[in-house]
Amino acid sequence: MMDLRRIPGLWRRSDVTVRDLPLALLLTVLSLLPEFHGHGTQIGGLPTRPYDELAVAVIALECLPLTVRRRWPAVCIVLVALGFSLDQLLAYHSPAGIALPVALVSTGAHLERHRRVTAVLLSVAYLSLMVTLDRLGGNETPGDLALLYLTLVLSWRIGAWLRSTRAAEAERRRRVAEATRAAERTRIARELHDVVTHHVTAMVVQAEAARYLTADPDRLEAALNAVADTGRQAVADLRRLLDLLNPDHDADVAPASTGDLRMLVEQTRRAGQPVEFTERGEPARSAGSAGGVAYRVVQEALTNALKYAHGSRTVVLVDHEEKEITVEVTTDGSGSRTGSVGGSGRGLAGLRERVEALGGEFSAGHREDGGFQVWARIPTRTSS
Repeated sequence: MMDLRRIPGLWRRSDVTVRDLPLALLLTVLSLLPEFHGHGTQIGGLPTRPYDELAVAVIALECLPLTVRRRWPAVCIVLVALGFSLDQLLAYHSPAGIALPVALVSTGAHLERHRRVTAVLLSVAYLSLMVTLDRLGGNETPGDLALLYLTLVLSWRIGAWLRSTRAAEAERRRRVAEATRAAERTRIARELHDVVTHHVTAMVVQAEAARYLTADPDRLEAALNAVADTGRQAVADLRRLLDLLNPDHDADVAPASTGDLRMLVEQTRRAGQPVEFTERGEPARSAGSAGGVAYRVVQEALTNALKYAHGSRTVVLVDHEEKEITVEVTTDGSGSRTGSVGGSGRGLAGLRERVEALGGEFSAGHREDGGFQVWARIPTRTSS
């Protein structure tokens, strides 16, 4: 037995002509019922004619084309207008006349090409019908005819308004999709920058230092082991990043957070950078993405220290408070840029955007003594 809950989904997925067919059939059946004979639209005041076999054909011509009102709107309006004209000329005056404004709304909403030509031809057809009815003895006043024409024009305009609204919504969704894709590309670029730049910078610095240790095999081996360890860590971080970018990634895979800071500091020390690390307080359980942003702030600051002030004293302070995390990384002005791989400036700009996106504050710049300082205040929860 079919699950009744699946019927709405099957209905939405069915062809548009299938979904438009019930209205066409309902209007046809109602127009053929004896109770509704002669109670439809009447133009010209001609005496109502009893239904016969021809009336059935005229009503079918008026109503059944509504089945294709969205698939082929031009075909629909031509057939419905022809059926409406025959209905009035033969004086059946059936309720099927309702099909004309319905067809006009659909045509205004779904007709893609030759819209102005179609509107002009329909106006000419209306004028021709009025002239013919007048010659057959119709008694409608010009005001009544003008009012009916305006009603039909309004039906068309309603369809045109629906069309423009639908187009505006489609454009809005397109822009939102483009903005979402751009934001996603930016996020991926930032993550790759953070992961790759830090590890590659450390490896370059370590390899550069190893060149001067050829006379000391033990220290050379230790330096090469540090390069290998950094490379393995880079591969592990890249795999974790790819897992996070995968929409079907395991929920157990966690992004980098302040809990990984000690490992990050130790890796930087092995690259030859003297780092003093102080962490106050306990990370809040509700820190959310703030912990990851704090980690990236420290990572980028240490990467820049390796690049531009290798060997300089670097101080890292991370302060966990109830509602925010404060990060401060300062590097002395002394040091060497030997082995620096250069930079693009994306890192600090990306950090500023990340911090400000969480409602925090960020600053980075040179100190008066020639050193460099990176500071960030990152809220761990939003105010209600």
